[in-house]
Amino acid sequence: MLTKTFGSAVQGVNAYTITIEVVVSQGTGFFVVGLPDNAIKESQQRVEAALKFRGYRMPRTKVVVNMAPADIRKEGSAYDLPIGLGILHASQQLTTERLPEYVIMGELALDGALRPIRGVLPIAIQARKEGFKGFILPRENAQEAAIVNNLDVIPVDSMQEAVDFLEGRLDIAPVVMDTRDLFQQAANQYAADFADVQGQENIKRALEIAAAGGHNVIMIGPPGAGKTMLAKRLPGILPALNMQEALESTKIHSVAGKLGANASLINTRPFRSPHHTISDVALVGGGGNPQPGEISLAHNGVLFLDELPEFKRTVLEVMRQPLEERRVTISRAKLSIDFPANFMLIASMNPCPCGYYNHPEKECVCGPGVVQRYLNKVSGPLLDRIDLHVEVTPVTFDQMTETRRAEDSRTIQERVEQARQRQNERFREFPDIHSNAMMPSQMVKDICRIDAAGITLLKTAMERLGLSARAYDRILKVSRTIADLAASKEIQLPHLAEAIQYRSLDREGWAG
Repeated sequence: MLTKTFGSAVQGVNAYTITIEVVVSQGTGFFVVGLPDNAIKESQQRVEAALKFRGYRMPRTKVVVNMAPADIRKEGSAYDLPIGLGILHASQQLTTERLPEYVIMGELALDGALRPIRGVLPIAIQARKEGFKGFILPRENAQEAAIVNNLDVIPVDSMQEAVDFLEGRLDIAPVVMDTRDLFQQAANQYAADFADVQGQENIKRALEIAAAGGHNVIMIGPPGAGKTMLAKRLPGILPALNMQEALESTKIHSVAGKLGANASLINTRPFRSPHHTISDVALVGGGGNPQPGEISLAHNGVLFLDELPEFKRTVLEVMRQPLEERRVTISRAKLSIDFPANFMLIASMNPCPCGYYNHPEKECVCGPGVVQRYLNKVSGPLLDRIDLHVEVTPVTFDQMTETRRAEDSRTIQERVEQARQRQNERFREFPDIHSNAMMPSQMVKDICRIDAAGITLLKTAMERLGLSARAYDRILKVSRTIADLAASKEIQLPHLAEAIQYRSLDREGWAG
């Protein structure tokens, strides 16, 4: 007897429906075909143990499981449940006509209980797209799948519950979530607030500009100056996530298995802070079964690289292309996968190995040329892709003990959102451009026009600092953002001058 159940395979951040065909016939042996990995081949032992524990029998004849289409690699243990139900139906221990109506996924424990799986959200989206009535899955994943409306999400704790539901003996109510209401209730809630930061007004200003235009930032300063504290508060002043961005971020975290049990929609901007020992594959993504890396997990949010020169050079260099293209392509012999990577890069570093070069009070003990060698660990091409270079100086005792509360994140966020609204109007005819930082070079010339005085100022700065053509574009983009914050239609001389000062690492004073 031939039985068909339906599962799903995730490649990148998209899912593809897999037809699982089970035939029980004369002969002996258990065979799984259709490019399964070892975890799927081992499913025989889990399925057989689960069937026996629940009082069913494993056919002692020939069992063939075909996973179609056969040219897509299937990986993981999430196919245990559809394979088990297919065997029960093919051996006439399960009587139902409802199997083709549902996508079924779940990993079986030896007692027939179900363990959670990853990649549930893209699977649910694909199931609705292909017209399935519902999705049978482990209870821990139900809230994540319920983000997708017009799909019956059936949570089960064990294979027995799935059998009882399919045979009509057990009525399981689909999990229903008011996604928009849930999203609006919890959106834009961050534990860290700029009101907690005393002093550092110039750094807050730079981060406000970065948030308003989507610019990358590097902060240079001695230990304890507040670089990490300031970076952690940046997501709180970015514009609130919209529903589309929330779904994109949730899909990526779902595929990577980062959502956890009973998780739902991500409603705050991601903040990722990998350790400097991270490998290049872990940062940009990859592996035998390509998985998203930290830059994709930071999509629509912030990637914070603390102590930038301590990262391996190869790790930093692989970020060049994603910083420009806002996506990363993982290529293998048989497939090529795109992961989105539209993130803001916030980096921090000490100015030298001892940390006190250019410090207003403490003396640097680094020898001649040491500062330059330390800065050279970060390549020029990578620095060119960072729009704002900001010097962070320690907070004075008077500033630390000040009782007046600083400006809170919500107030700054309102100004940022107004600037972003002006950019949305400017780029409404360009669906792939959402902020000033995303403008291509040819658009910069049209949109970031400056007058004769501005051209003279910029020419002098370019010659004195030895800036590259890419740095020229960055200055114009930042000055356009500063003008947006000031509600100015044109880039004025003060806007341009402020943008030029955010190129600290290009100045002669940092030559060591």
